[in-house]
This record gives sequence, structure tokens and C-alpha cells, in this order.
Amino acid sequence: MEITAIEPRKNGFSALYLDGEFAVKIDRETLLRSGYRVGDPLDDEALRCLIEQSERHRAEEKALYLLEYRSHSKKELVEKIRRSISEEAAEAAAEKMERLGLVNDEDFARRYASELLCRKRYSVKRTMYELTRKGIEKELAESLCEELAPPPEESIEAILQKKYPRWNEDEAVRRRAVASLQRMGFRYEEIRQVLRMQDEI
Repeated sequence: MEITAIEPRKNGFSALYLDGEFAVKIDRETLLRSGYRVGDPLDDEALRCLIEQSERHRAEEKALYLLEYRSHSKKELVEKIRRSISEEAAEAAAEKMERLGLVNDEDFARRYASELLCRKRYSVKRTMYELTRKGIEKELAESLCEELAPPPEESIEAILQKKYPRWNEDEAVRRRAVASLQRMGFRYEEIRQVLRMQDEI
């Protein structure tokens, strides 16, 4: 096969034509680095390698773009990249970000656990679920929750004061508060104990 045309396309791509027919879109940076020009021969193996190089480059660019806005777990990063790029390229990009120190699951997990437990006042159960959903290993999630979690009663009281200040004046508000706290992962016994203590004040 012979490269018969290279035409610019949107979003940093170039269209590659082989033997007069459109073959594939390659990102311009990868194409420039490859050194290929119109008139050069390009066999199937070389084309496959070029496509793989382009996918890896695009995956790395996507990873850097995502990490510029906030930290991600490795699993989360792979899942977001592979929405538009192959899973193999997404995993390779995430591994490269990890080697560069731009992705660190332990640091991410600590910040995320602190946000959920201390700012959002999630329960340990809900926090564990959210951490493992992001790809954090169960042992690490358990260790961080044990280290960072305030007493459940403290979190329940804070939520009641902030979101349901009239819970002890209105039965409907009280029921909504209890349902919300249960959805956040608090056990009914923990909620009932706090409500009973507050009722006695």
C-alpha cells in the first residue's frame, strides 16, 4: 500500500488515505513523529503499529487532561479514558501516569475518604462502598475509615443540625431525616440513639 494523501481533520487529527481510499484517522502529533509522508509505502503491520501509537498518545493526552482538573484513582482514570479509546491504551496510559507519580491510589483514597467522612459526613459503610467503587482495595479502604471516621453519633448530629433543623418539631421532617441517614449508610440503631438523646435534651 502507498500513502496517497494526508488531510487535516478536526480535533488534531489527520485523515490517512492509502491507495486512493480513506484508511484511518491518526492524531497529527503521532503522524508527524512517525515521519510518514505522501508517497511512502505502508504495509498492514506498519499501519497497525501507527494506529496503536496514536491510541496510546491520545490516551495519555486524555489522562493528563483529566488529572489537570482533579485527582483520580487508577481504575477511575481507565474507565473514563476507555469511553473513547481502547481499553488496552487506557490501561497503558493509567500505568504511565502511575509511574510518573501523577496517579497514586493511596493518596487519592485518603483525600476522598476524608472528604466523604468529615465533610459530607457519610457513614463508614457508605464510604467503604464509594472507595471500593473507585477501585481502592478493601484493606486500604478499611484502614482509612478506621483512622479517619468520626464517631457515627457525631456525624448524625451534624447532618440533623445542617439539613433537618426542624426534625424534632415535625414528624414528617423526622421521617425524611431518618430515611436520608439510612441511605447514607447509618444503622437504624445509631440513628435512633441520637434521636432519643436529642429528645431528652
